[in-house]
Amino acid sequence: MNTQELAERLDRFVRPETFPLAIRMLAEGEAPPPKTKIPGKDLGVEVAVCQSYAIARRYGWTLAVSRDDINCPLTKIAYGFDPAVPAYTSGEMCEGMYNATKEAGARTESEVPKFPVGKYRAILAGPLARAAYEPHVVLAYGNSAQVMLLLAASLHRSGGYLTCKFSPRIDCSESVVRTMLTGEPQIVLPCYGDRVVGQAQDHEMAFAFPWSRAAEIGDALEALHKGGVRYPIPTFLRYQPGFPPKYEALDRELKSRKIE
Repeated sequence: MNTQELAERLDRFVRPETFPLAIRMLAEGEAPPPKTKIPGKDLGVEVAVCQSYAIARRYGWTLAVSRDDINCPLTKIAYGFDPAVPAYTSGEMCEGMYNATKEAGARTESEVPKFPVGKYRAILAGPLARAAYEPHVVLAYGNSAQVMLLLAASLHRSGGYLTCKFSPRIDCSESVVRTMLTGEPQIVLPCYGDRVVGQAQDHEMAFAFPWSRAAEIGDALEALHKGGVRYPIPTFLRYQPGFPPKYEALDRELKSRKIE
């Protein structure tokens, strides 16, 4: 299954509001496709990683984002563009905001999934339907029902449950870094920064899965649809409603009349 075929399955069976993304981590020497936009060069701004994903999924642009394009220091560390310096590992970034103490903040920072420093040089993100490259991760935003359907597709073959981790911050490390490190799909709760800077909406969640699972999940979406697990959710409507007593009395009166 290629990127266009999977995009067609997602569009047909999941119907996301924004473009599902093909995300690839570029190693040294890997060039982005032609017409890829570089935030610093082409947009004239530095961006957060969640913001770059928002641009890609809402505008339909393909972006290559390197260390020099990013002004969110937390994601520079999570994506391995910079080492975790003492100001980060101490918990200082969390203290007084997400955590009550530096000790609690240090625990939070220690659990953020991180790529090895220097392993990759840039993040390539663009609409799945237009991707002329093989992604490492597919990332789709949607409402809870759409994410539930993608969850069902990820478990269709194996059964069981999917176990994920959640944090109110650095959701881009969950969607891409954790997915690549574990090789497992992730349900992603948009973090505070994704909502403020990436403008993720209150009704949105996300689902990420490794490209190695693409054919399985694409086929499972079709199988689920045939089995009756589909989106929009087919609500049950074949029932007789109740009405206020006055309405029911009027209905009895109307039913007792003979229509000539």
